[in-house]
Amino acid sequence: MSFSRRSFLNTAAAGVAFAGFARLARAEDAPLDETYRNEVFGYGPLKADPFGVLDLPEGFAYRIVSQAGERMSDGLFAPYKADGMDCFAAGGSRVILARNHELKPLDRNHGPLGVHERLATEAPHPMLGLGHGKLDPAKAYDLDPQGHPLPGGVSMLTYDLKSGQLVSQHMALTGTAINCAGGRTPWGSWLSCEETLLRAGEGVAKSHGWVFEVPATAKGQVEARPIPALGRIRHEAACVDPRTGIVYLTEDDNDTVGLFYRMLPEAPGELLKGGRLQALAFKGQPGADSRNYDSRAWSEGDWRETEWIDIDGTDNPNNDIAQRGHAKGAAHFARGEGVHFGDGELYFCCTSGGAAKSGQVMRYVPSRFEGQPGEAGEPGRIQLFVETTDEKVLNFADNITVAPWGHLVICEDNYSKEKKNHLRGVTPQGQVYTIGRNVFRDNAEFAGACFSPDGSTLFVNIYWPGITVAITGPWSGFRS
Repeated sequence: MSFSRRSFLNTAAAGVAFAGFARLARAEDAPLDETYRNEVFGYGPLKADPFGVLDLPEGFAYRIVSQAGERMSDGLFAPYKADGMDCFAAGGSRVILARNHELKPLDRNHGPLGVHERLATEAPHPMLGLGHGKLDPAKAYDLDPQGHPLPGGVSMLTYDLKSGQLVSQHMALTGTAINCAGGRTPWGSWLSCEETLLRAGEGVAKSHGWVFEVPATAKGQVEARPIPALGRIRHEAACVDPRTGIVYLTEDDNDTVGLFYRMLPEAPGELLKGGRLQALAFKGQPGADSRNYDSRAWSEGDWRETEWIDIDGTDNPNNDIAQRGHAKGAAHFARGEGVHFGDGELYFCCTSGGAAKSGQVMRYVPSRFEGQPGEAGEPGRIQLFVETTDEKVLNFADNITVAPWGHLVICEDNYSKEKKNHLRGVTPQGQVYTIGRNVFRDNAEFAGACFSPDGSTLFVNIYWPGITVAITGPWSGFRS
């Protein structure tokens, strides 16, 4: 991985206010308290945002693209709890954002139907010029006792990079629960992951904990179909190796044990046709504990050869799939979170990993024979790429993306009144620097960081109440 010397688009526009938020804000020159520490200069110190949303370095600007509660193009309300997200080219200067909403079944007031799910019965407003504001229960995965789709799901946004304007937004996946993160596929779709093990009868009509696929080009609601081969687990995120079609999956479970999975598809690109689910193990170290909690199993920079354990009973009726996999030798990871495939390798975060429990970043390089008979003789390798010991450098690494120039961008998920959440960058050498800081009320996590295909814009969500922003600036001006 090396930093690109190509120049990036650096746009600016006049600021306007919208529903109490700045649609565009520039950093002020006032210095801030040293509440963070950069291991390299990066883009320089953060500057105070006069609107109290997002502090950024000098020369960077953000624009609010969408916010929870506003009416969307389909007449529905933009849901709250904006989480995982990715960006797809849509032709010309337009891009599409697929955005998760991590809503629980009882979060009905924060879903697309609004408070008391009023749009389910309310007549459309004749003057709004929007869609009908209804959802099709037949396309939803699960319904609440009133017969309305559960509030979790995926919204799709079309945004114009050139004008800096939101073109449209609508619901695409409905009736799901606690849609945390997910991942893009090489064939142009979004995998939305449920982070729950709710079973039918536990306040829901169907079992949850599945992955659902949504085409990036979806113009409205798609039929919500779970993908059995990806297992029923407490899913966090997914990524796909474009060379093989193998799907890699993280599991956010800190109550018992969390594993790292892969699914070898029967037909790459057609996940509903099935496949073989496996969990990663350290070769020669069955049941290894990667967390470095009670004893230091490995150090930053260390590599381990891997092997993969077959997982059966992927529908997981007893909610014990991770325990069964660990008992067979799979390695234990601390709250697997975001995962993203870069140039021939992937990275994933373990939010509470490390002796300080402030976070780890893992790096996995697949075998040249990944998922094939020759893999045993030339296995894949996993590295403890980053383990933070200073929460001012990195604290609770969550969603992750690989920038077009090879750096990592990591969202922090630390719920504290005193410790702000930051956007962090990581160089190929594992050095951490700060890109932004959430100064909006309630200090919610950052989520869903992703770049536009041209590298000009970093999109990211402020999870609560649910704000999607577009960040532009001198990305090529990084200093080591």
